[in-house]
Amino acid sequence: MNLPQQKTTDPKAFGKVAVLMGGHSAEREISLKSGAAVLAALLSKGIDAHGLDVSDKVLMDLQAGEYDRAFIILHGRGGEDGVMQGALETIAMPYTGSGVLGSALAMDKLRCKQMWQGGGMLTPAYAEANETSDFAGLIEILGLPLMVKPACEGSSIGMNKVVDSSQLAHAVREAAASDERVLVERWVDGAEYTVAVLNDEALPVIRLQTANAFYDFAAKYEATDTAYRCPCGLLEKKEIQLQKLAVQAFKSVGAHGWGRVDFMADEAGDFYLLEVNTVPGMTDHSLVPMAAQAAGLNFSELVWRVLETSFGEGVRQ
Repeated sequence: MNLPQQKTTDPKAFGKVAVLMGGHSAEREISLKSGAAVLAALLSKGIDAHGLDVSDKVLMDLQAGEYDRAFIILHGRGGEDGVMQGALETIAMPYTGSGVLGSALAMDKLRCKQMWQGGGMLTPAYAEANETSDFAGLIEILGLPLMVKPACEGSSIGMNKVVDSSQLAHAVREAAASDERVLVERWVDGAEYTVAVLNDEALPVIRLQTANAFYDFAAKYEATDTAYRCPCGLLEKKEIQLQKLAVQAFKSVGAHGWGRVDFMADEAGDFYLLEVNTVPGMTDHSLVPMAAQAAGLNFSELVWRVLETSFGEGVRQ
């Protein structure tokens, strides 16, 4: 594949860079691991980078430190949902990745599904639920198994696969502990794929295989037997189709710069959109670095390219 050319080869062009990590979300520990890896990569490339564990006074810290731009590697709420992006725009500080709108929409799985449906893209059938919902009615409409997830959460936090009607109420309560809005989604039985996007180009597709019920938090960050297939095993024509769909879905929610789009394929080979991640993990278990490696970019080169997304002009939407 042909990746876009670098925007600069001079590490000094970035100025002083703050690597924003940690924060207060449920994904804090993963963000700290991602941030440490990103910081080490930037320093290895000669960039004047500094790690900042984000607190309520992050804007004052950025201004006091006279930083020129921010590399956002905050996962989840407060960092991936448009809040940090909006805060940085109030002090006119350039930052990596999607803007306020794209970040907020991508974080909201319900809004993503509505936009994709409006654009004629496939996504699993779904309904919102709470503790007073008609669970029998939901099962009658959507069938079993079901996936239950918080509408605005990442790293599979609060997610459960429901295979029996007696499990649904508990799964909804568990998801509601993470978000007041809960999504109940028809289970798609088939292969799971993910596509990283870098500067509007799709990287090689990865197929995920786990012995767990689904690609949950443990499979992502703890398991040693999770398999990542790249090449993914699809025919070239189908892989290109999936890559194009990933870029279309990514752009449709206003995301840009870099990110990842997740899919399920059913037995007929149709691809169903699950979610968009605008600040994906960058740990040793993470998927974007794997895809970049398959495209010929090592980790430090990938991090450089992501930092280049902060060169966008004007206030981003």
